[in-house]
Amino acid sequence: MLRETVDGPSPRADVRLELMGGFRLLAGGATADVVGNAQRLLAYLALTGPAARVVAAGTLWPDVPDRRALASLRTAIWQCNRAVGGLVDAGENRIALAGFVRVNTAELAGLATISGDDAADVLRRLRGELLPGWYDDWVLLERERLRHLRLQGLEDLALRLAARGRFAVAYELAFEAVRCEPLRESAHRAVIAVHLAQHNVVEAVRDYHRFRHLLLDELGVEPSAELADLVFGRAARRGRAAGDFLPRPEPVGARSTTSRR
Repeated sequence: MLRETVDGPSPRADVRLELMGGFRLLAGGATADVVGNAQRLLAYLALTGPAARVVAAGTLWPDVPDRRALASLRTAIWQCNRAVGGLVDAGENRIALAGFVRVNTAELAGLATISGDDAADVLRRLRGELLPGWYDDWVLLERERLRHLRLQGLEDLALRLAARGRFAVAYELAFEAVRCEPLRESAHRAVIAVHLAQHNVVEAVRDYHRFRHLLLDELGVEPSAELADLVFGRAARRGRAAGDFLPRPEPVGARSTTSRR
């Protein structure tokens, strides 16, 4: 039987597993050599947590007999621990990713608590979707969950930074949310809120109309009344400056044709 515990490189203080935008395992700043089934095993354990051997084997190799799936699992564990010693904790019945491994998907849960000085770095590291090109069911479900979590974190952080006067980074984060999901109202709301926090009412009205035209073109619906109240209620308190620059919303039926912007 293949011995799963091997004398691979000793665990280092800095071992990172990056799954957003693609798979990459870093040990001490250098890329560790893991491929194929070893990558799938590490990603599975990082996303699902500790698992029974039979469950992991059945999930990762669903189309082969149990004995063969378990043999493939043992080989993948050996490959992981050859790349970095102790990378996979292999018990008799359960396996888990070693506790010293930092997984970048975990940063999404704490995105809204990151300081403005670190926000741009987090944005760079977490750009992209989870494991693009992977189509396992356990990846697809987690990809959708993390997509929503990332968008919510970007929006929340943008609003928090705007409240602190960190407008440049706030704009970057809010526009990144819009770039990822152009039809998401809460993303546009974050952009508009940053404009209003900086007293740029005209910019807020312009962004509202861009979003409204996009929704009408793509879905034939209007933005929510709450978003309109946010924009035009603030504009009314500021006087007529916004109305002097841009038209107020017209009924949906009044638009016969609309060009995309």
